[in-house]
Amino acid sequence: MFGVPVRSVEVRVLPSPLVGEAGGGQAASAAEKNPTDVSHVASSAEADDAPPPNPPHKREGFKRLNLAPGTTAKARRLRRDATDAERALWAALRQTHPHAHFRRQVPIGPYFPDFASHTARLIVEVDGGQHGDTRDAARTRFLESEGYHVLRFWNHDVLQNVDGVLSAIANTLTVDTRA
Repeated sequence: MFGVPVRSVEVRVLPSPLVGEAGGGQAASAAEKNPTDVSHVASSAEADDAPPPNPPHKREGFKRLNLAPGTTAKARRLRRDATDAERALWAALRQTHPHAHFRRQVPIGPYFPDFASHTARLIVEVDGGQHGDTRDAARTRFLESEGYHVLRFWNHDVLQNVDGVLSAIANTLTVDTRA
């Protein structure tokens, strides 16, 4: 059009590298190669000896493998419906204390602490107006009987002074790791 010669370009379509797509790689398992071959399936005795699919974290034990029905759904709902203060503290904890491996709304007995570090044996609770002294005291007693140290902060403190909250958590983590 403007005096520029046009060259033809050869376009090749390469097969997809993903298994199961047209022209993809090898089958992912022996069962896909020969569906009648069941030699790869473990016997029930071998399956009983197999480790759990997700081994527990350090010092967590096997308690989470024996959860009541609906516990996982409740924990997911609590994580999804987190308060602004919980979201802010979660982001800050992940940035400043990744070594502590905090988890959100993890079931411990009948309770779902806001943040729990199994390795540091530390629980951080962010309390709003819905918490009461008697209920919180019973909850704290139970969590401490399980070997955790419990720190409580008000929503207002987290939202207005997140650095001070993180400093208190850091001090507790330092003291606990020296002991």
